[in-house]
Amino acid sequence: MLKSNGIKKRHYVLNPSSGVANFNNAQVTAKSIHGLVDSDFSLNDIECLATGTTLPDQLMPGHGVMVHGELGNKPCEVISTSGICLAGLTSLKYAYLSVSSGTTTNAVSAASEVVSPVLHARNFQAENEALVEQLVQRPEIAFEKDFLRWMLSDGAGAFLLKNQPNPHSLSLRIDWIDISSYANEIPACMYAGAEKDSDGKLISWKQLKQEEWITRSIFSIKQDVRLLNENIIALALKKPLQKVIEKYGISANNIDWFLPHISSEYFRQPVSECLTDLNFAIPQERWFTNLSERGNTGSASIYIMIHELLHSGRLNKGEKLLCFVPESGRFSGGFMHLTVV
Repeated sequence: MLKSNGIKKRHYVLNPSSGVANFNNAQVTAKSIHGLVDSDFSLNDIECLATGTTLPDQLMPGHGVMVHGELGNKPCEVISTSGICLAGLTSLKYAYLSVSSGTTTNAVSAASEVVSPVLHARNFQAENEALVEQLVQRPEIAFEKDFLRWMLSDGAGAFLLKNQPNPHSLSLRIDWIDISSYANEIPACMYAGAEKDSDGKLISWKQLKQEEWITRSIFSIKQDVRLLNENIIALALKKPLQKVIEKYGISANNIDWFLPHISSEYFRQPVSECLTDLNFAIPQERWFTNLSERGNTGSASIYIMIHELLHSGRLNKGEKLLCFVPESGRFSGGFMHLTVV
């Protein structure tokens, strides 16, 4: 599994000795936002705060206000976006629209994932004892939940959006963000807080008995690998890419950097083949991904990738970046076009 996913390093908030989390999700997010502070910008300057994550620390209140509480900055507009890998791009789109519409002169967008406490082996002990016979008969039950433990990492990133470029260094101008859902065509693939019935429909944790939450690992993250492999390229890449090619008139020849959020190196070749099929082939030397060193950080992945590339010294003014974020939750795809200014 590790060989096929290409991930060499994974990162966790867990103390390696005790297994206790050093930080929660809101704290990790706040730390990433603190990194935006400099002589020209303070936390109290934030006019709009948009946050996205897959698993917040609590069911309510929203993740955004918990981050605001950690920051302690003065009152501002706060937005929480939910979802899985696209939660971060969705929060970024809200921040972008807030500034571009003139509603605010700045906005902070952040995305984060703290999944290691959920994926710890201790959380599956009760289920393993209750379902040992079923696991013998249907080993894929364990695989649906266990393989993600070898891929996901904790992480966070934040962007500061303003109505003018940074006068001291390179900036990235957001040209457009486009997100499409194909949930009308396919059942849920990746989920937590529910389980699937025989028809593939989700049964909410609210409809189950309390003891079943533990014995059936209802709150663990699960993924239907068969659905994933059969649909992720067609519904999260091909259809949304066809849409943005037609909508914005983009050409692969005009893309200097392609930043795909891929959960595993297994998907690199299928993504490349899909681009070629759409006459949108981008040479591998123009791809940028940090999956091997950062792991799959979900909604925060695109933030961490962009930050790393921006500070690598490899970007030049005028270059165009195309960012791609797929989501297998119920199959969605998002694209963002950036220009170095």
